[in-house]
This record gives sequence, structure tokens and C-alpha cells, in this order.
Amino acid sequence: MTKQIIAITGASSGLGAALAKQYLKQDAHVCLLGRSNTTLEKVVENTVGSYSIHSLDITTKTDVANVFQEIENEYGSIDMLINNAGVGYFGLAEDLQEEEISTMLDVNVKGTIYCTQAVLPKMKTRNKGTIVSVVSTAGLQGKANESGYVASKFAVRGFTESLQAELADTMIRVSGIYMGGMDTPFWDGIFNEEKRKTLMRPDDIAEIIIHNLEERSNLSVDEIVIRNKKPKSKQTI
Repeated sequence: MTKQIIAITGASSGLGAALAKQYLKQDAHVCLLGRSNTTLEKVVENTVGSYSIHSLDITTKTDVANVFQEIENEYGSIDMLINNAGVGYFGLAEDLQEEEISTMLDVNVKGTIYCTQAVLPKMKTRNKGTIVSVVSTAGLQGKANESGYVASKFAVRGFTESLQAELADTMIRVSGIYMGGMDTPFWDGIFNEEKRKTLMRPDDIAEIIIHNLEERSNLSVDEIVIRNKKPKSKQTI
């Protein structure tokens, strides 16, 4: 297969779905990865392009390894991995439940590491490839009522920056994406309709990411920071 092969985790909605649709328009073969084939298939309904659907549990290393091997056997080596899958639970630090903490660490941190491990050996062999971690601005600063989520994202940031150091002498590109809140199902039941109107749009974020990740000679984008524009405060007389 001569098309660029792009694997996107968490592709069933939000930013992952937006990235998948836009990369399909660029004539790439997009591997949509998520927990449910049904939800992934809805993303590409009435969509023209080369894609494949893969259900997996990114918190299980053997499952990740098997699925990524299947992709390689069927379509060839993965050119770009976008670690986009993520989950968050919010509230006061003392109120976080054990299961919530474990889920955030398993999905956000372990999932990112396992998927990266699945593509890295072949990328090293070819001395070529791109690994992207969608971190969010929660990986840049602490936030009230988001302590567990922030902790997991700081871990992803640390992993990403360490990977950049390990691969500094190679042609493999590693980028961290730090964006503010987007209007996606991630915030269902958390933000009301008025608050969600102030959030960024996944399609806009996807467009910015894709433009910045475009391969250019002698250039690597280590991080992309995209923040919500704060409305100007009204002046008082």
C-alpha cells in the first residue's frame, strides 16, 4: 500500500473522529481505533476514502500488540500514530474513587505507552514515522477539581518529552498536542449548554494539528499549544 497509514485511537467521536475525516480527505489510509466497531463505523458513514475499523482495549498490552500487528500484516507499517484516546473524572481530590483513578491512569497513560510501543520498533527500523500525543492543557498546569486527570496528563507529557529525547538523533518525529476544552461528548453531563458554547470546535483543532504536523524537511514540531480565546471583559465607566 502506497498511501500514508495513520492510526488514530479514540476515533469514535470528538477530535479523533474529526482527525480521521480530515485525513481521509488527504487520501491517507486511516485506521480508526476504539472500543466499539459500531460507533467507529458511524464516523465514516457516507465517507469516501480508504479506512479500516479496529476495536481494541488500549489498556491491555497484548490486545494492543495483536491489533497493531494485524494492521501491519494487512496494510503495512504505520506511518503516523495519534494517541488521542482519553478519559477524565472530575471533582475534589479527596472525592476521587479508586476505580476512577485507575481508569484515568490505564487509558491516558498506559494506553499511550502501549500503542507507542507497538509502532516504535518498525519506525526505528525505517528511521521514519510520526508519533503524536494528544495531551491537552491539563498537561501544562494544575487545575482545580481536575487533580486526577491532570496527574495522568502530566504523565503523558513526561512520556512524550522523554520519547523526544530518546529519538532526538533519528528522523522519527514526536509531537505533543496541548489544547484547551473542545465541545465534544467528553463534557457530557459536566458542562451546561451555555458553557459548551465557549468551547473550541474539534474540526478547527483537527485542521490546526494536521497543518502543523505536515512533514517538512529538516523540521520537527515538538509541541502545539491551542488555547480557548477568552472574551474581553466589559469596560465599566
